[in-house]
Amino acid sequence: MPVHRSGTTGRSRLAAAGTLLAVLSLLLTLPGTAGAADAPPRGSAYLGMGVISHDGQGGLPRDSRVAQTEGVDVSSHQGNVNWSGLWSSGVKWAYVKATEGTYYKNPYFAQQYNGSYNVGMIRGSYHFATPDTTSGTAQADYFVNNGGGWSRDGRTLPGTLDIEWNPYGAACFGKTASAMVTWIRDFLNRYKARTGRAAVIYTATSWWTQCTGNYSGFGASNPLWIARYDTTPGTLPGGWAYQTMWQYTSSGPIVGDHDKFNGALDRVVALANG
Repeated sequence: MPVHRSGTTGRSRLAAAGTLLAVLSLLLTLPGTAGAADAPPRGSAYLGMGVISHDGQGGLPRDSRVAQTEGVDVSSHQGNVNWSGLWSSGVKWAYVKATEGTYYKNPYFAQQYNGSYNVGMIRGSYHFATPDTTSGTAQADYFVNNGGGWSRDGRTLPGTLDIEWNPYGAACFGKTASAMVTWIRDFLNRYKARTGRAAVIYTATSWWTQCTGNYSGFGASNPLWIARYDTTPGTLPGGWAYQTMWQYTSSGPIVGDHDKFNGALDRVVALANG
């Protein structure tokens, strides 16, 4: 004859499962952890990571009568870079990821930053912004303290703020447009106070429109590095009449993402000198 047991064991199992789900949910929201089960680990972001996943990859640039100078950008994903090969291919400038948030430093930074310089390139560093973890001021300090500085040697480009689609969670990092503009302004103000230079802003028009309300207040002071993987840079964000740099592909012929500086090499030098 079957024995009818109490529902206590079933309720206990349900309670335990609920507790486990709650713990997992908490872990996924902590800084330094992914914001979703399929999100990449913190620190793995790179220039254009969110852009390629959101906007996709189109065709390569059309021929232009305007002089443009080839560049690359790299992060820990490229490891030790063959800078001599890039130089021989015509690449004359480079940006290297230095930091992310206030929790990550590129372990390959020295080889990449110094290696590009040693082959003759004009180089700079960039910071991947995570406005949902710490303030703009704190992240600017972390950047400057860990490779984001600047010197007027004709070979060092001003630091870049990489602000784009969030690969770890909410597209706009959980901020309203006005709060995002405030965060960006705090970063830029602190960076300039520390280095004397206006930082470059790297972004995509799609992200800038959605997450800042297409704010136009930085165009007069901060050079634009536009991300668009297609035949032209397309419509630019509010406030900028032209781009200084254009990241045109995430699939470089040798390594890293490839970029075009909007001008001949002497204009790259001019930006470095400030």
